[in-house]
Amino acid sequence: MKALEQEFSGKVKCVFIDPPYNTGSAFTHYDDGLEHSIWLGLMRDRLEIIRRLLADDGSLWITIDDNECHYLKVLCDEVFGRRNFVSNVVWQNRYSRSNDASLSLSHNHILIYANNPDNWKNIRNRLPRTEEQANQYKNPDKDPNGPWRAIPWDAPNLRPNLSYPITTPTGKVRLPPAGRCWSRTEDQWNDIVASGLAYFGKSGDGAPSFKQYLKDAAPIVPNTWWDHEETGHTDEAKKEMHNLFGKDRAFDTPKPERLLNRIIHIATNPGDLVLDSFAGSGTTGAVAHKMGRRWIMVELGEHCHTHIIPRLEKVIDGEDQGGISKTVNWQGGGGFRYYKLAPSLIVNDRWGNPVVNPDYNAAMLAEALCKLEGFTYAPSESRWWQHGHSSERDFIYVTTQNLSAEQLQALADEVGGEYSLLVCCSAFHGITAAQANERWPNLSLKKIPKMVLARCEWGHDDYSLNVANLPMAEPSPSTSLPNSGEGRKKRAVKDTATIDLFEEDA
Repeated sequence: MKALEQEFSGKVKCVFIDPPYNTGSAFTHYDDGLEHSIWLGLMRDRLEIIRRLLADDGSLWITIDDNECHYLKVLCDEVFGRRNFVSNVVWQNRYSRSNDASLSLSHNHILIYANNPDNWKNIRNRLPRTEEQANQYKNPDKDPNGPWRAIPWDAPNLRPNLSYPITTPTGKVRLPPAGRCWSRTEDQWNDIVASGLAYFGKSGDGAPSFKQYLKDAAPIVPNTWWDHEETGHTDEAKKEMHNLFGKDRAFDTPKPERLLNRIIHIATNPGDLVLDSFAGSGTTGAVAHKMGRRWIMVELGEHCHTHIIPRLEKVIDGEDQGGISKTVNWQGGGGFRYYKLAPSLIVNDRWGNPVVNPDYNAAMLAEALCKLEGFTYAPSESRWWQHGHSSERDFIYVTTQNLSAEQLQALADEVGGEYSLLVCCSAFHGITAAQANERWPNLSLKKIPKMVLARCEWGHDDYSLNVANLPMAEPSPSTSLPNSGEGRKKRAVKDTATIDLFEEDA
């Protein structure tokens, strides 16, 4: 996740995560039995990164059960601020009863946070009406405008200007019920009467109301109770896995596509970016893809290859007709790119000193430092000292050499006064840093690996929630570097002078 920050900070519209619930259960694909404080610590690290990735109008959705929900709520309040808590949705993930339990659990929680809840309320999407909700609209009087329902004209509270008398068609005078007032002004009621929308019940002298037609009814505001009939349940999710992979390769803890469909519908619009950093079986990416959203999934388990990639290939080929496919008329299309994490950039040598990982060649090192320093990796074929750029006049140059004052002078002359150059080298000699800044204003010098150690966690090969691989004390948040996997090609550095400058001194 740390590797996403440079490019995607402030750009993610919706983050959905379904972390291990820390129930003490032993699942095939996740260690779900960490010590409580360790679990919270691991979650904090991820939440801090998520906070930076979220767009100003973005939201975070976390599924969790009773085991850690309330501790996680306090942690999220600390990271995101209590004012940014939106709600706790209760999702009915089970519909059957467990007769051997003290109380049969039927729900999971979905904690929702937004960067700006007041603004998010105005931009989040409402839900379409279900068939059951639409059936509440009737047409007993054969109104040519179609089905309608009566909306009461009264409202809570007492306001003198909203307490005027209303005369029914039978001549009866109506006033607001005790302790209440009318919902709008007298002029607005007269407009309702003039438009033929006023309704007083079958008798014609009932409490004032007005007709709201189904064709004009706004979509409904989401509530905090999501029953399994609308958003699916755990058994439904497992059946979706069985249809995709067979029972022998089922995923232990999947979520149904209908649940993700509702979350993504509320939180995003087509083209928005969705992130899931606990990708699991790939449900988030599959649903987001079918709904026309861009998506990023992060997963460190082997099920990335056994479940996620095969599932997405079926989605793209149109073979996956389960889940929400028929609802959204999914026929296939699109594509995805697959990246894997590079090894740690800095490792310890046999004396315990931090050094550049020998697995990194010249091009990999240059690309990694470009990413860390906020430059776009784009080696020039004509200027050997341009490995990347942050603007039209600001460039970066990477070498593992120990540069002398003479070499730096030659480099400064080559760069010229029109450009600025960040020089990343193993060391420099013959001049102090202060002298270098004064002598060559077009150069900025940084030493490798010192410049990296402050930006990147090293020595960790496993960032999963597996307690066996945890250090005793977690260092500062990591900067993981992506190495290209499928769908990405590096641009070759062709100038021989560039390659020579990566050679170590004799």
